[in-house]
Amino acid sequence: MINIDKAIATAVKTGKVLFGANHAIRSAKTGKAKLIVVAENCPSNVKSDIEYYCKLSNVPIIIYKGTSIDLGLLCGKPFVVSALTIRDPGDSDILKILKASEVAEFMEETE
Repeated sequence: MINIDKAIATAVKTGKVLFGANHAIRSAKTGKAKLIVVAENCPSNVKSDIEYYCKLSNVPIIIYKGTSIDLGLLCGKPFVVSALTIRDPGDSDILKILKASEVAEFMEETE
């Protein structure tokens, strides 16, 4: 079983990750993101903007199965994280996980 939580935490510790919906939208518009992770309870208007720009720029997106509080705790932050942008995964295997068939269900949910 592939552990998305561990991959996200490793990317935060060893890679280049930006936090917040505004960074996610900006990175999706410019295509500089390798992956965007959005919390399940992210406001619908923000989530739809991120999904729209990700489709335009062919940036993969994962809907995290947890709240923004859970995502913030996972990242070791003392605040909520509604979205995060992975620009460089560092030592994380999250981009390899993204290609695996087990993550296909996350991609289908965003369409």
